[in-house]
Amino acid sequence: MALLEVKDLVVGYDAFPVLHGINFSVEEGELCVLLGLNGAGKTTTVSTIAGMLKPQSGSMTFDGKELKKGSPSARVAGGISLCPEGRRVFPRLSVRQNLRLGSWVRRKESKTVRRQLELVYDYFPRLAEREGQLAGTLSGGEQQMLAVARAMMSKPRLLLIDEASLGLSPTLARTVWEVTKRIKADGTTVLMVEQNAGALPYADRALIMEKGTLVYTGVGDEIRDVNLREAYLGV
Repeated sequence: MALLEVKDLVVGYDAFPVLHGINFSVEEGELCVLLGLNGAGKTTTVSTIAGMLKPQSGSMTFDGKELKKGSPSARVAGGISLCPEGRRVFPRLSVRQNLRLGSWVRRKESKTVRRQLELVYDYFPRLAEREGQLAGTLSGGEQQMLAVARAMMSKPRLLLIDEASLGLSPTLARTVWEVTKRIKADGTTVLMVEQNAGALPYADRALIMEKGTLVYTGVGDEIRDVNLREAYLGV
């Protein structure tokens, strides 16, 4: 059974439609990459799943239960965590304080918080080295690591990552993708939004979006086809 299932999802901003009845599913244990050019509707999709936007119609099911009205914090408590586009770290707080904020919904579960902190430091050793440093003084790559790590602090079943590679060098982008693959291997399902087709080799499933509609869905070796990139992304 799919961990996440989206059916006929329509979302817009006031009278301006963005998503036009999209349908897709993500199986538990998968790393799914949602690809598309800027303005395709990718951020709107994950923001709606995270509870930050209200759909106009359609349905979303998580772990067999329909996602209805609820705050973003309720979605986090229910097992869905978003690493937003643009990192959005708290610049005047330390690395460790940023991470502790990510664990807020589990603040009464001290053992879980401690295990998650050890886990994210294992994923990103550089954060452990800089845990007392103000987040605003970190490099762009380090801030991206912190944003992903903070989202993992709530121990999600589904991790949504929006544009992890944006603004990073190819080497740092690969580092983040490789850690994302480790996160998936450790049991967290991942839905990753990207413009960069370099994320495809790390994916179990790929979705390609154009102008608010899904134009391609594929799994396995077929998504690593160079012709696929050229046909849909022009790369």
